Amino acid sequence: MITAVPKASLTFLKDLKKNNTREWMADHKSRYQDSEKVLKDLYATIKTGLNETDDIEKLKVFRINRDIRFSKDKTPYNVHRSASFSRAGAHRRGGYYLRIEPGDKSVIAGGFFNPEKEDLKRIRTEFHLDASDIRDILNDYAFAKAFPNGFETTNAVKTAPRDFDKNDPNIDLIKLKSFVVRKEFTDREVMQSDFSETVVSHYKLLRPYFDYMSDVLTTDLNGESIL
Repeated sequence: MITAVPKASLTFLKDLKKNNTREWMADHKSRYQDSEKVLKDLYATIKTGLNETDDIEKLKVFRINRDIRFSKDKTPYNVHRSASFSRAGAHRRGGYYLRIEPGDKSVIAGGFFNPEKEDLKRIRTEFHLDASDIRDILNDYAFAKAFPNGFETTNAVKTAPRDFDKNDPNIDLIKLKSFVVRKEFTDREVMQSDFSETVVSHYKLLRPYFDYMSDVLTTDLNGESIL
């Protein structure tokens, strides 16, 4: 059972960043394959830990190949490795994300990234009506310690969405287009033997948030189920 990111995987990604070409990758294919095998074992360990208190339907490992069709950056490979863990069932909302990147850039995240139009309107309306529950969750001591920056604010409208007042007391939440929290890790931290446990413990702290949002997104404004 793999519980940490091996130094060899970080070294490979550092070297790839310096030599991001198909020719270099072909010459170092075995290093890439060895790294992928170990990291997939790490993802599986994390999935097992998550399933102790949640129900994970799918583990997705993102491709190392970049989609360069519409990008000015034509380097063929991502210089990080990432995976996501999807929860099972329409009544379970929210997703977990893990990104391994050398240079102290590794990160875990969780939440709702660019929800569909109907879901986004439902969330914003809930925050307009009563944001006390979500603020209690974000301000919970353990949650705030694990995710001190709260929701990422880079993906938001400038003033107020249509049908909402810019002077709404909860406009800081309403103007968001994604509802994601994240935690960054150093290279030293991801190589610690208990890294998988640390990831799972942080993910578990997201459950009250996910449970709240799941309830919001599976009911109408009268509290009636829409499933």
